[in-house]
Amino acid sequence: MTILFLGGTGNISAECAALLHQRGHQIIVLSRGKTPVPPQYRAIVADRKDPDALRQAVAGLKVDVVANFIGYEVADLEADYAVWRGAIGQYVFISSATVYAKPPARLPITEDSPLGNAWWDYAQKKLACEEWLRRLPPEAAFPWTIVRPSHTYSKRWIPNVVSSSSYTVAARLERGQPVFVPDDGENPWTLTAASDFALGFAGLLGNPRALGEAFHITSDEVLTWNQIYARIAEAVGAAAPAIERIPTDFICEIAPHLTGTLKGDKAHPGVFDNSKIKRLVPEFVCRKPFTDGIREAVAWLRAHPDQQNLNPQVDRTLDNVINAWKKRAAA
Repeated sequence: MTILFLGGTGNISAECAALLHQRGHQIIVLSRGKTPVPPQYRAIVADRKDPDALRQAVAGLKVDVVANFIGYEVADLEADYAVWRGAIGQYVFISSATVYAKPPARLPITEDSPLGNAWWDYAQKKLACEEWLRRLPPEAAFPWTIVRPSHTYSKRWIPNVVSSSSYTVAARLERGQPVFVPDDGENPWTLTAASDFALGFAGLLGNPRALGEAFHITSDEVLTWNQIYARIAEAVGAAAPAIERIPTDFICEIAPHLTGTLKGDKAHPGVFDNSKIKRLVPEFVCRKPFTDGIREAVAWLRAHPDQQNLNPQVDRTLDNVINAWKKRAAA
């Protein structure tokens, strides 16, 4: 197959593209040209927010699957529809497991669990995109599949409750500085290695049984936030992490920008039933436990300091919340 990635060099998409290329598929990556595209793929440079530029960039291009990893607004999907309607066998929209109602009505979460996230505009926009696809009539000639990753990480990410796309939290643990977790830190959570996610994703492409369906793709390993930070500390060779256990409401009071990511996601249980993806893709098995995945990420980021993306704002958020909590406790 010829597969066009809208965003093919990111945290999740890079692993998906690599696996599909390894299996013999032709990979085309459309991007703005700011991130290097591996030489084994065909690169197309265009601003996909500009419909005319997008149409011109892909004029005459024949592809079997379009995989949209960077769609956040209904307008993004409308632009894709205008270009590829009737011209492709499958359109894969990468949504998010944050579209499920929070807190979840029951565990584990299935694809039939209630939708609607009252806390996070990111999740609301993703759900609006899903609903737009579902409203397309059969004669629209735009066969779609929805994929919902949860908290997925690669060698370039250090998962945490503030901002995972950075080495900042790992660096704090190296220095012995404190971090915080929401509430008591015992919230069950699922982290998925992008390389494992790619197995499920690849099995959906070109699969007629996947059309008109939604799938989440996650690991079956469940850890608490306390355990997650302990494993990160172990990976960086630090002592047991200094963890402040702070009520979610207080964190969001001091750092309102975390309201979506916490009340809309990480402060609630994230445990998933992957039966649906496993029925369609029997080979989907998550082989990388977080202990191994985080060691790989730490080793890679240490070897590539230019990719650590150290973020002073993350440090400030952690310090501000922790200092305010200690001051409140002292008072």
